[in-house]
Amino acid sequence: MNILVAVVILNWNGKKFLETFLQSVVNYSYDGKSKVYIVDNHSTDDSLDYVRLNFPDVEIIEFDVNHGFAKGYALSLPEINAKYYMLLNSDVEVTKNWLNPLVDLFEKDPSIAAAMPKIKSYTRKDHFEYAGAGGGFIDKFGYPFCQGRILTEIEKDTGQYNKCREIFWASGACMFLRSEVYRKAGGLDVDFFAHMEEIDLCWRIKRLGYKIYYCPESQVYHVGGGTLPNDNPRKLYYNYRNSLYLLIKNLTRTQLITIMIPRLFLDCISCSLYLMQGKFSFFMSVIRAHIRFYFRLPHLISKRKAFSKIVATNMVDQIYNKSIVFSFFIRKKKYFTELDF
Repeated sequence: MNILVAVVILNWNGKKFLETFLQSVVNYSYDGKSKVYIVDNHSTDDSLDYVRLNFPDVEIIEFDVNHGFAKGYALSLPEINAKYYMLLNSDVEVTKNWLNPLVDLFEKDPSIAAAMPKIKSYTRKDHFEYAGAGGGFIDKFGYPFCQGRILTEIEKDTGQYNKCREIFWASGACMFLRSEVYRKAGGLDVDFFAHMEEIDLCWRIKRLGYKIYYCPESQVYHVGGGTLPNDNPRKLYYNYRNSLYLLIKNLTRTQLITIMIPRLFLDCISCSLYLMQGKFSFFMSVIRAHIRFYFRLPHLISKRKAFSKIVATNMVDQIYNKSIVFSFFIRKKKYFTELDF
């Protein structure tokens, strides 16, 4: 079969999610031109037995260790021959014809290389979901936010973000990719392990001159926090560390001086606040993230070279040239529509 869309679900001990959501993926994926894959990161529950028994047409790619999000996909996607990849979390409920608007968008505009649907909460279906919401953006210091979600403030969906538009990053929870461009951009960076690797990939895709889009005509519901909840110290470690990885890899030489120094100062403030609040595990997460970042700095600098001469000009409207933390806490800008891009 000539595969148009490969729906690739990364799984690690996610039997409960597969029992709840896999049927909707199989039922509603693109008729006749798609195939569903389960990439298993060495699950220790009986996830794969469940899939083999109940979904014999779903193809399984099985690893003998947990490679994490980035490496799990990096190792499996080269084995899958399809025009488009849909990277889908196991804790996502899809809706009827969810793929059709994304395929139509890509078929009409070859300059679009990544996209995401509207992502709403599975537990509060009238609200956006933290991981992507209505499309991802980033501020000048590398802090991500979304239409419908700034830091901890998550908006109710009232149709305020129903316009298909260009964004800066698409959520890894449900990310539609042109496979040829994914390979051209170098794929997901395995150094990230988990969290923010999709932003790094999108940044490289944009530097190649391609666009990232939000497509609200497609809609899914995400449980979120299925592997690591948002208040988990380990997730905090990955977010701080990977955000620094992201900046050192993608900023221009001039930006490294003007942005990295204030960013490190902001992290020091965050670290101090965690300590004063008695959140010692969070305090240590930030310290560990910085230690790891400095240890890996020579390696990260070497990774800059592959893209160091590519500086795309199509990113101005998607980078918030201020601090989203300052706007949120000091200027009290809680909603995306209040930001002055």
